[in-house]
Amino acid sequence: MKILSLLFLTIFLGNGCDSAKAQDIETAVIEYTANTRGFYQKITVKNQMLTVSKDRDGNDKPVPKKLSDADWKELVDCFKTVKLDSLSKLKAPSEKRFHDGAAIAKLKITIKEKAYETTSFDHGFPPKEIKKFVNTITSLAKK
Repeated sequence: MKILSLLFLTIFLGNGCDSAKAQDIETAVIEYTANTRGFYQKITVKNQMLTVSKDRDGNDKPVPKKLSDADWKELVDCFKTVKLDSLSKLKAPSEKRFHDGAAIAKLKITIKEKAYETTSFDHGFPPKEIKKFVNTITSLAKK
């Protein structure tokens, strides 16, 4: 009986963590920025809405686009693999941004007024730990 109770609690608590993580993305603000001297792109995802800004001064008025349920589910699944506390420690796989070979990119995730941010990396070449998540965000912005 104790084993059965322990097994039930383990399953119940494990599912609770998944729903809490899904809840986090519901309240999260995800910002991906990439820029060089002549290029700027800021992708913001918040509560199933995506906006893309190409003006660093904020003069343009980007139109929010609602993500489809399938796209949102894909983003949520990728978000589950992101370890927020280790974002600032990720190492960029390349250094093209040091000589204008690539735009400088950053990922910032804000949840309940707490921000988690990566160090800079090359646009198009994110750290392997967040590669799928970043590539999903950038591909959704191109749709």
